[in-house]
Amino acid sequence: MKVLVVDDDVVSRMMLMHQVDACVRAEILEAEDGEHAWRLLAGGLRPGIVFCDLRMPHLDGLGLLARLRADAATASIPFVLVSAASDAETLGQAGRLGADGYIAKPFRIDEVRAQLARLQPAGESGEDPQAVAGRLGITLERLLVYLAGLRRQLEEAQQGGGPGPARLAEGCATLGLTQAAARLRTAGPEAIAQALAAVDRQDALARKAGADSAC
Repeated sequence: MKVLVVDDDVVSRMMLMHQVDACVRAEILEAEDGEHAWRLLAGGLRPGIVFCDLRMPHLDGLGLLARLRADAATASIPFVLVSAASDAETLGQAGRLGADGYIAKPFRIDEVRAQLARLQPAGESGEDPQAVAGRLGITLERLLVYLAGLRRQLEEAQQGGGPGPARLAEGCATLGLTQAAARLRTAGPEAIAQALAAVDRQDALARKAGADSAC
């Protein structure tokens, strides 16, 4: 998955990119303002999620959102507005333009993780992590350990070692990653990268479920 982070402030941009990287395995791209982001999108970039600051020169966050939603090629890209402003008028305008989420500055990694988990492409993770834990008779914490082990096996396979596709597919199926398992059984080398992304999505969902249950 690709994630585009748009912010004219380099420190804020790097902080958010670091938090995204800590939450999910993704290719993280950056743009210094809305016009820069739009050039990337108009050039064919199709990120899984856009995190965009509200106030920027040249083209602000609401202006970029309006362009995305007006173009059929980009209209369905999930868009999360990022800002220190939290007034009702700003949030209302963002909602009317079709924003999918909102994160207030200063960033909190649990909020970033929650947006990533909520806006992952539908159906990619497969079985809900709480359902997986219940089926296996384990806690969410133990499920995270199993996911980490599967991630290591996939990374080894990506380097030419580790278990073969059939065993990796079995591991994915056991941990609820049904689509990743199917790809590993039938697709080529790219299926390993897709399975790694699915593991990271499941990890983010499991962490969110654990955090919610602790509240």
